Amino acid sequence: MIRVAVAGASGRMGATVCGAVDEAEGMELTGRADPALGVGLSEVLGEADVLVEFSTPDTSLENARAGLEAGVHVVVGATGFDPGALREAAESSGTGANCFVAPNFAIGAVLLMTLSEQVARHMPECEIIELHHAAKLDAPSGTAARTAELIEAAGGDVHQPIHSVRLPGLVAHQEVLFGGEGQTLSIRHDSIDRSSFMPGVILAVKRVGQLDDRFTVGLENLL
Repeated sequence: MIRVAVAGASGRMGATVCGAVDEAEGMELTGRADPALGVGLSEVLGEADVLVEFSTPDTSLENARAGLEAGVHVVVGATGFDPGALREAAESSGTGANCFVAPNFAIGAVLLMTLSEQVARHMPECEIIELHHAAKLDAPSGTAARTAELIEAAGGDVHQPIHSVRLPGLVAHQEVLFGGEGQTLSIRHDSIDRSSFMPGVILAVKRVGQLDDRFTVGLENLL
């Protein structure tokens, strides 16, 4: 039985994660940390094997560090902060805890990133448009930034800064538009409900303790 605590438990993603962990076989939800609930992170770490971090960009790094220092494996879904500091914390904690970070936990979004990387080798010129709900704090999204990183590593050229749209009614959407002589190719992924992220979150909770590296980025490493 994997004992799981959730940071940011009263947020939309955090609450969905709590429900998914409750329903998952072989897992037990042992703690919900959130200032809105009056429960601090230190109150839930003692009973957890894995901390799932879905708070805000200004608290995610601190929360993840606290989990690692307590010897708790950490799965981070929040974006908008420098992952380099988190890598350093994971590799130097000395507690044996692993940290897994995913810009996006939807399997379809991961496939979009992988396909974009492949296309960029043959059609390098492209632009990225990402669309999210109005309450999303960071722009561009972590998914878009990771997609651009993969495309550029494959030799692609993201022409303009990533186009970020924030509107009511959206959840999480991304399109990569490639252009070549006399042709275009568009790859798009749409999350129409936050449940789309839960299979990836549950997979990460199951696998984070088995990873060979102390710090891992990207759900594609678990598929």
